[in-house]
Amino acid sequence: MAFQIVRNDITKISADAIVNTANPEPVYSDGTDSAVYNAAGAEKLLEERRKIGRIAEGEVAVTPAFDLQAKYIFHTVGPIWQGGDHGEKETVRKCYQNCLNKAAELEIESIAFPLLATGTYGFPKPDALLIATSVFSSFLADHEMDITLVVFDSESFRLSDKIFAGVDRFIDEKYVEERIEEEYPQAVMEDRMEMPQFEICDEESEESHHEKRSRKERLRRERRGFFESGKNAMMAESQAAMCAGAQPLAKSSQRSLDDVVKNVGETWQESLLRLIIEKGYSDTEVYKRANVDRKLFSKIRSNRDYQPKKNTAVAFALALRLNLDETRDFLRRAGYAFSPSSKFDLIIEYSIDHGVYDLMLINGALFDHDQPQLGA
Repeated sequence: MAFQIVRNDITKISADAIVNTANPEPVYSDGTDSAVYNAAGAEKLLEERRKIGRIAEGEVAVTPAFDLQAKYIFHTVGPIWQGGDHGEKETVRKCYQNCLNKAAELEIESIAFPLLATGTYGFPKPDALLIATSVFSSFLADHEMDITLVVFDSESFRLSDKIFAGVDRFIDEKYVEERIEEEYPQAVMEDRMEMPQFEICDEESEESHHEKRSRKERLRRERRGFFESGKNAMMAESQAAMCAGAQPLAKSSQRSLDDVVKNVGETWQESLLRLIIEKGYSDTEVYKRANVDRKLFSKIRSNRDYQPKKNTAVAFALALRLNLDETRDFLRRAGYAFSPSSKFDLIIEYSIDHGVYDLMLINGALFDHDQPQLGA
């Protein structure tokens, strides 16, 4: 089981079933409908389509796929967009649901969808994405199937705008923070001590270039003095302790390397299985929410030292509904960490911070930013 979004021509996709937004009458029109007919063999497909006759909105009919890289074409009739007050969303939801029900009935393993009715019918693409991912998520909770959402055109719409309206600003702000840390490396401490700050403005400041340099140099001196005073204080404290008979700090640990290695902590796999129990989830619930198949989860469960890819570790963190601190600890056990210079990591952090754990929605945001998707 896996869900993924790809940018491609749906007629080039290899799957058991290809879904087409069809004309209700046994004819084909512009857009995806025309492309599917031409790629499959228009005359042969039209002959089969005429045997079916009229298809009602929201319903689905099946024909052979002929020259496509598929077994079947699912013809479903979407609504013409009239502002959203005429049941259009309910009809599109019905299209997705009926196609998946038919796929389960035919026991197929993979199916590819376009964003239904978003072409000549005018259905808004972000709304279509929300409906599609909602239906896919519910369906995959009870079924094993590969679902591909195919986005063909290159126009500048954002699939995730309605879900992650602030993700771009979040990424930009993190990049600004990283640039500051690169310019002032001495000012970065693990515990993020409160330090003198300067304001970052989007627009050019009125102060002169010379004034800016002077201000930054002053800040450098202040921070350097802060760290020097802190270092001197620590040295004085250590000397005082030694005068009082305390042992030097450098000899505080007498453990051998063998002792350290023998007492290695919980592995990533052990952490995963423990968290599944602690969170009260079932194995099936977790691996499906992680957008991975049963075979991969069985491999993980049987190997204490299983080393996941970062994508897989993140997917399971989201499936377990971990908060940011829990996620960071979970990833560390697999040898990974979040980086402020990775858009992938920032999107994941933003999602968790905003309580969004649906991998299909998160994959929409990752797709928007040309990042690898989770679990697929």
